[in-house]
Amino acid sequence: MPILCRPSVAVPEYIVTQEETLDFARRLHADNPRLPLALKLITNTGVRKRHLIRPIEETLKHPGFEIRNQIYEEQAKARIPAVVRKALDNAGLRSADIGVIIYVSCTGFMMPALTAWLINTMGFRHDTTQIPIAQLGCAAGGAAISRAHDYCLAHPGENALIVSCEFCSLCYQPTDHDIGSLLSDGLFGDAVAAAVVRGIGGNGVRLERNASYLIPNTEDWISYAVRATGFHFQLDKRVPTTMEPLAPVLRELVAAEGWDVGKLAFYVIHAGGPRILDDLCRFLAVDRSAFRHSRATLTEYGNIASAVVLDALDRLFVEGGVEEGGRGIIAGFGPGITAEMAIGTWAGGRRNGRVAHAATDEHVQVGV
Repeated sequence: MPILCRPSVAVPEYIVTQEETLDFARRLHADNPRLPLALKLITNTGVRKRHLIRPIEETLKHPGFEIRNQIYEEQAKARIPAVVRKALDNAGLRSADIGVIIYVSCTGFMMPALTAWLINTMGFRHDTTQIPIAQLGCAAGGAAISRAHDYCLAHPGENALIVSCEFCSLCYQPTDHDIGSLLSDGLFGDAVAAAVVRGIGGNGVRLERNASYLIPNTEDWISYAVRATGFHFQLDKRVPTTMEPLAPVLRELVAAEGWDVGKLAFYVIHAGGPRILDDLCRFLAVDRSAFRHSRATLTEYGNIASAVVLDALDRLFVEGGVEEGGRGIIAGFGPGITAEMAIGTWAGGRRNGRVAHAATDEHVQVGV
């Protein structure tokens, strides 16, 4: 079965703390009557700090949609190659060994997709399949893992590269004053991540099964309004309630393998916010510590959209993984409301409490 190898994750060099975020909110939205509620919600996210591709003073300015998209392209090309190289090293592969590149991002737009640039500049084969995914938002990390799994099953012996590039700070809209927008201003962060799914060999998560699920009639609960000023994030207050209908879906997926969702060895869950994690723990009857890697991502980086599941998975590797054959689940949630899920078993090659092939235990912080 295909194996999802250790991811590579990089966060930008500019940092904004929660205290700074709250101070900026008080200054920029002083006349908003709902500011006290927004401040409370931001505080309750538990996000200690976030990383940004530009200094906060530049982030808060809006130079126009065209300039923002140029920044997206420039920053992506500057930051992604090092992350991709490390992901390939983690998997023990070269660019020429990759059969498909799955690129996920919801914070900028390019055509041709960045996959074409990667193929032309990083030594990938010119017959490499390209799968760009732009509109699944935070769920795209889970979807990319599933599509990589499907590709490797359909093309025995081939390998897949997943690349996630999320510059959420480029979606800041200074004129949006609703609660959902104000909350997102204090929740989302920037990151780049990559991971390889090997068709044969490797250490990591042996992928067994994947699935998708759409909660009916919720397509307007998480969305973008695309205007002259760019992407305007829209968040419905009902989003935190979605774990109740999604928990049975995760339970059924795991049960299809004859497993018990409450007794898995690892859980890699999208960290959309603390209530989502708390509710899912409760509905799945698992201890709060089971989601510790997702909570750590949220605390240290904020919600980094499609990169969350890769970062949380990397934290599992840093911790040393679980016992050989340990069962687990990976799940991302996003617009739709969509759940993208995969389950698998650990094939991590533990040695001295660490994953045998892991070169370093530190996440990367990179500048341009």
